[in-house]
Amino acid sequence: MKKTTLGLVASALVLISAANASADEFERHISVGAIAGTTGFGGDVSYRFHNNLAVTARYTNGLDWDTDLEEDGVDYEADFGMKASSLKLDYYPFGGRFFITAGAMMPDIDASVTGTPQSGMTYELNGTNYPAATIGSVVGTATVSDGTQPYVGWGWRSSNERGLGFFSEFGVVATDIDVSLHTTNGLENSSPMLRDDLRAEEESLKDDIDKLPVFPVALIGISYTF
Repeated sequence: MKKTTLGLVASALVLISAANASADEFERHISVGAIAGTTGFGGDVSYRFHNNLAVTARYTNGLDWDTDLEEDGVDYEADFGMKASSLKLDYYPFGGRFFITAGAMMPDIDASVTGTPQSGMTYELNGTNYPAATIGSVVGTATVSDGTQPYVGWGWRSSNERGLGFFSEFGVVATDIDVSLHTTNGLENSSPMLRDDLRAEEESLKDDIDKLPVFPVALIGISYTF
């Protein structure tokens, strides 16, 4: 047992020494990049401190897109805004350009929602009809993902060598769907039935948006490595 323990200790010391030597021999690089992708436009900084490892910080913003959602009696228009920041560890298994990555993303993917009655004058909410003249308009917000969420992905980046280069990345971030609706006249504050019907309408819209448990992240960029 004593010889086995000494052998394991010796092997561990050899592996640690080899890893330290590899890290010392690797020329560390810093890459800065400009990005366009599904979470917007922005930039990142990546520190390749080992032949197989890098740390990357990223921020994107400025991408908007519209979509339409339909419930019985009401058409909803959702205007989404996209922005996200992330901090992740990139692992280059072959020491070249290909990497797999995991980390934390702080996305802010949400929309302003406006409902229009299909009849032009009456909202149908959870099977109940409400005159638009009485409740005003149905408006609110829809959130796809916010807070801190786990992120995984893979891509290519030539951060192991100096100079100008292109890179790409594909991944997914967890979603956290939420919908909040209210009327512009605030009638739900005095009408429990309308309040309950709005909550039911929120759940229906949430089910429409919640088709996948993740949001796809795809980006391309240009970088310079120092």
